[in-house]
Amino acid sequence: MATAVEPAPAARPRHVAIIMDGNGRWAKARRLPRIAGHKQGVEAVRRVTRAARDQQIEVLTLYAFSSENWRRPEDEVHDLMGLLRHFLRAELDDLVAENVRLRVIGDYQALSNDLVALIEGAIVRTSTNTGPLLVIALNYGAQAEIAAAARHLAGAVQAGEIGVEHIDEQRFAAALQSGDLPPVDLMIRTSGEQRLSNFLLWQAAYAELLFVETLWPDFDGDTLARAIDVFGQRQRRFGGL
Repeated sequence: MATAVEPAPAARPRHVAIIMDGNGRWAKARRLPRIAGHKQGVEAVRRVTRAARDQQIEVLTLYAFSSENWRRPEDEVHDLMGLLRHFLRAELDDLVAENVRLRVIGDYQALSNDLVALIEGAIVRTSTNTGPLLVIALNYGAQAEIAAAARHLAGAVQAGEIGVEHIDEQRFAAALQSGDLPPVDLMIRTSGEQRLSNFLLWQAAYAELLFVETLWPDFDGDTLARAIDVFGQRQRRFGGL
């Protein structure tokens, strides 16, 4: 009698990146102020961070505030920064207890001094953890990150540290602010919008893209699990057959 063959386990993403979209529409549908949607969005961050750990995702990168978001009304930006302060203060002990490392990419040092201090304190406090990495993109824009890497490499050439011929994809990737992170395997955008909005453009070169109708405040562990199932059904060829 032939022995049953167990199906091969579905591929799992190492690095999941999420464009968190739909807070405002969530609030509008309930006739609530936009800040109510952002507050529920913070709750979704808590849920998904824990769900990603349970799903054994090595890196979870969340697009929290883009460099273009400064164009929003001043009171909304103020509220978003207040929620970020609250998140860092309320969640830091849990991040430490759950062995999660925190990382921030983007020009976060352009934020207020007290917020910068909170961010850097949280990064230091979680730096010795050995578990999954939670990356928050704050005041981030992929084009600015790429331009900064180009300036860095141009400076290295000008200083005689490297030759132009030494600049290849690997060296350029290493010059990015997120250069030590693995490439994005799965990029999710919530709320039905279908664009990347200047998020991790280099790192997502071969990412699987998934656009879901779920508004970010409604996103949870089950939604993430379904997204990972979809990823496992994709055939990633990386330019091959």
